[in-house]
Amino acid sequence: MFAISVALSHVAGAQSVQLLLIRGDSLLDADKPQRALDLFDQAVKREATPATLLARSRAYYKLDRMERFVQDIDRVLRMDSTNGEAHFQRGIYSLQANDSDRAEFHGARAIEHARNDRSKAKALNVRGEARAERKHYAEAASDLAQAWALGLEDVPAMRTLARLYDGEGQYAEALRVLERLCELDPGDMGNWTNRANELNMLGRYEEAIGMADRALSSDKDEPVAMSHKAYALTKLERDADAWPVLDRSLRNYPSNPFALRTRAILRLRKGERAKACDDLTLAKALAEIPEVDRMLIEHCDGGKPKR
Repeated sequence: MFAISVALSHVAGAQSVQLLLIRGDSLLDADKPQRALDLFDQAVKREATPATLLARSRAYYKLDRMERFVQDIDRVLRMDSTNGEAHFQRGIYSLQANDSDRAEFHGARAIEHARNDRSKAKALNVRGEARAERKHYAEAASDLAQAWALGLEDVPAMRTLARLYDGEGQYAEALRVLERLCELDPGDMGNWTNRANELNMLGRYEEAIGMADRALSSDKDEPVAMSHKAYALTKLERDADAWPVLDRSLRNYPSNPFALRTRAILRLRKGERAKACDDLTLAKALAEIPEVDRMLIEHCDGGKPKR
């Protein structure tokens, strides 16, 4: 009888802890983290397990009590070094703390011990963002692309993926991501602006003008969108249309190296070589743009106007 009584007591205790976790999660969903924390504290006092500690860590995270959050996560990992959720949470914290080395480590462990595709995709995003911070661009793009392929459409991670594809010269892939971003977050003007840039890089200038105009419909003075539009107009040899757009862009953002590059093209067509070379020299100082390097060699002797 004593053994049966102990067993029943243990079952009742486990059910009580589970109920506390369920009620606490409901309060977290209702944006009441302090009340959730009170319940999770009770659960930890009854059973300090990975499940109860992870639950409490979620409340600490919501309350921005990061020291306590990390203490609970590290405690879980001491109990179970194969806990994928704990590695994921530790990786997220490390990213926010600008510790990309540790974020990559915990992201990799979270991938290894992921329970399902969604957990794996979330962990891939952590490792991908960490690798991007460490300038391991190809590996970062691979991670973020895998997460997207698994069905996780995380907007910040997709923005990073589009940027990485652009930096690697994979303009068609960057465009594909940006097209989806425009569907997921149409109110973000940057998605349309970046989409215009990728269309320019692919030589699809008429479409680039349309995308730039879509961005400008939200803010008629957005200088980067105007710069992309001016470049497309220039490539279509619509110089008279390009000039006023470019002038407005540079008034709002005079140090935009891409706009300076476009003005140099227009000035060369007008025979203003010295002014064009000044623009190219400044653009070169501001950013690494292969087209600028080629133009400097062709027209400016590496930075000095040809006589």
